Amino acid sequence: MNELIEIGLNTVKQHHSLPFSVYCANDEQHIVNVPIANPLLVVVLSGCKKLIDTDELNCNAGDFVFMANTPHVAMRNIPQNAGYTALLIEFDYADFACLKYQTGPKKKFITGHVDSLLKMSLKQFIEWAALTPPDLWPIRRQELLQILFSQGFKDLGSIIEPPTLTHKVHTIIASDLTCDWDANSIAATLAMSESTLRRKLTAEDSNFQLIKDKARLSHGLHLIQSSSESIGAIAQQCGFSSQSRFTDKFKLLFNTTPTALRKTILSEAG
Repeated sequence: MNELIEIGLNTVKQHHSLPFSVYCANDEQHIVNVPIANPLLVVVLSGCKKLIDTDELNCNAGDFVFMANTPHVAMRNIPQNAGYTALLIEFDYADFACLKYQTGPKKKFITGHVDSLLKMSLKQFIEWAALTPPDLWPIRRQELLQILFSQGFKDLGSIIEPPTLTHKVHTIIASDLTCDWDANSIAATLAMSESTLRRKLTAEDSNFQLIKDKARLSHGLHLIQSSSESIGAIAQQCGFSSQSRFTDKFKLLFNTTPTALRKTILSEAG
């Protein structure tokens, strides 16, 4: 895993736009209510990741967890001898079209171990992504899916479902976090009335303001984990008018402050 850590960290230092992220920590992180907007592959390169739900899932260095989209998940990132380091790759729903259709119950996550073939493919994904335009990134994401499928993970399709209205609204807001989106403009984009939008979101146990806050705060969480930008700059990028407002909302959702979380990050990640 050390080779992937070195290649991953060096690549993110040199390129700002990539189809993956590398998260690091030298102190334990305990974060609740983390929204997973799209299927997410997390490869633990050092340390341990625990998903805390009905049952506790442990992923140690050399393991991966492929998570389905979910409105909230609680997790602990636990450093060990070399700290905590993880490679994260977010997938689009369209990426899964390359797999054979699978029936059966939906799963919250799929876990496994990184063997030599998957390790080589992840290395190639990192190196290749830094040299190619974004419109070619899906090719390698699909390649990773096909490799996992060929290795026996035949139920990869069980972690995806057709995007809900909540997901569609989240995607629109996330496309421009500095825009002060309102329910009427979102409804117009989706070709429905505002009342219909609110009614359908309520049926999904959601509401417009909650989705808006989660989209902004989720991106803020990502920037804190993956960049060295100031908390104030991150708050502005996420559409908050003040750092204090961002901090209050962040603490309310994730049960930790941006500053406290930033203190856990390894300096190498910046």
